[in-house]
Amino acid sequence: MMLAIPLLHEKVGPIRWGAAVMALAGAMILLRPTSESFQMASLLALAAALIMGFELIFIKKLSGREAPFQVLLINNMLGMGISSLTVIAVWQMPSLAQWGVLIALGLCMALAQACFINAMARADASFIAPFSYGTLLFATLYDIAFFAQIPDTITLAGGSIILSGGVLLTWREAKARKRAAQTEPKPRVHRL
Repeated sequence: MMLAIPLLHEKVGPIRWGAAVMALAGAMILLRPTSESFQMASLLALAAALIMGFELIFIKKLSGREAPFQVLLINNMLGMGISSLTVIAVWQMPSLAQWGVLIALGLCMALAQACFINAMARADASFIAPFSYGTLLFATLYDIAFFAQIPDTITLAGGSIILSGGVLLTWREAKARKRAAQTEPKPRVHRL
């Protein structure tokens, strides 16, 4: 969101900042960082977040100029190339069942990315960015579904804060759109 200001020249108002801070606070509650969490390896996560921010900016810039499928294809080809280089040393051929799961996962990710690219083409990046914290909520749902891990009170609190930030942002944007629609001049109808 901070990169959207200098690189996309977006105006970020107090409600968007507030929603982003709420989502970040909820994420911190979910992640439960301790003093041991802050080590040199955590800089790798910070660098990854910065790179993802730049990716978001590039997708936003491309989504207005290129076809969504082309953006999706290029983005995934770059990701495949980078990830292929990192696994060369430890590669093991997947079983047939694993290939099936990988293909299903790839299709789900492609659909999710198509929705993301569509959202980037239609809305400001500073509006879309705070919703990325919702991935932590899906991780919690996966824990419940696949590992029978029931969320505790802290997890529920963090998730509620993230959802509250998203609801606040959505409410504000809907209100702003409604206000803009009311102030738009109505087109004149010429009668013959």
